[in-house]
Amino acid sequence: MKPTVKIESFGNTHVGRVRSSNQDSFHCEADSNIFVVADGMGGHAGGEIASRLAVNAIASFIHNSLKGLLQNDATHPDARISSMMADAINNASTKIYERALEEPSLKGMGTTATVVKIIDDWAYCSHVGDSRMYLIRSGFIYQITNDHSLVSEQVRAGILTKEEAELHHLRNVITRSVGYQEEEDVDTTSLRLEDNDILLLCSDGLHGKVTDKELSIHASESGPRAVDKLIALANERGGDDNISVVIIKAQVSP
Repeated sequence: MKPTVKIESFGNTHVGRVRSSNQDSFHCEADSNIFVVADGMGGHAGGEIASRLAVNAIASFIHNSLKGLLQNDATHPDARISSMMADAINNASTKIYERALEEPSLKGMGTTATVVKIIDDWAYCSHVGDSRMYLIRSGFIYQITNDHSLVSEQVRAGILTKEEAELHHLRNVITRSVGYQEEEDVDTTSLRLEDNDILLLCSDGLHGKVTDKELSIHASESGPRAVDKLIALANERGGDDNISVVIIKAQVSP
């Protein structure tokens, strides 16, 4: 017998205190439990277009693809669903790349994408770039995604410490993006949700200003209502980038 899962969620985005435009986009669709955070790049227009294209294309692709996959009861974790989640990002990558070919002024635009789809009591995630997904469980916080950035790869290789990476002048240089080329290497993962688990998706405008401990405390105390508190906190600390946050809380009962 499948457990009963109730999902509560909220998302928001803010331009910050320095930028003149918001190149972030997010998708928080409670009815279908599809959630996306995308942080665009490639100039004012390019970044906005890339992130918006990404969230819309990804959500639509997942909607349409799952109709066939879930005709029979899924047995989790399902490799077909993880593969579809990667395909959703690469479908968006192709659309962004082709749009840039049509409009040369948009050449080089791209975006990060961190995507979650909840099916039964499982969360499936696909990810490219340095936006993040965290799991907050029983007061502990775990970064589930790996940043695809120059400094993070150097941390994982033992070249830099985490403290050095946080202050490095190249910390915002990413090594993978959606739309810069037709296809990208997409990370996927899946995890079984437990009662009162919280998933937090965010752009680097948040995790660059607010510590993991603070994310855990605010999300644990307020659940999805913490979104605007966390955005305000990032703005209090300079708000020098766009800030996007989606918080998902799961109530799971047998």
